[in-house]
Amino acid sequence: MSYPEGHREKVRTKIVDSARRLFNKHGFERVSVDQIMAGAGLTRGGFYSYFRSKSELYAEVLSCFFTDPNWQHCWEGVDVDLTATDAGMQVVQAYLSRQHFDDIENSCPMVALPCDVTRSGDAAKRAFEKVFHAMVNVLERSISRKTKERRARARTIAAICIGGMVVARAMENGRSADDLRADCMSAAMKLGGW
Repeated sequence: MSYPEGHREKVRTKIVDSARRLFNKHGFERVSVDQIMAGAGLTRGGFYSYFRSKSELYAEVLSCFFTDPNWQHCWEGVDVDLTATDAGMQVVQAYLSRQHFDDIENSCPMVALPCDVTRSGDAAKRAFEKVFHAMVNVLERSISRKTKERRARARTIAAICIGGMVVARAMENGRSADDLRADCMSAAMKLGGW
């Protein structure tokens, strides 16, 4: 029996989306292949026809809207146009938004998975670094001052956004988390000249 055109890619996307949600919520080690496949509405048997290992899938899950043009996870009221001249400002606002803070399952993997990445192999580290550099590139293009320190500013803004969200999510007090996100947004906007 043959499948319709595009079937294989649709199934692969379902597996990646399921893994992204589960890894973001529970971490790499606490998620099994069975759980990933069940979350995709599939059985374990098909997993290995798409991925050689859970680690290979993990590296693919580390993509996000900076590297994947088909990224579908946006948050209500938060739009990012990566081609706009003010894309950097949009990225900072989206990244440190309440929607991104609340939507753990669909958040950027750089927020949810950095500790897992440090314990993972080279493929996961390369994937994480690719996403980070893609974010830095978007920010750098939008920084108003065209100086040689522009790249350093972009890296710093990316680190403020990612680190700010990681720390905010670790806080029990919601008001403190909101204040931290606001402080990070203010600092990032100032560094970018926005």
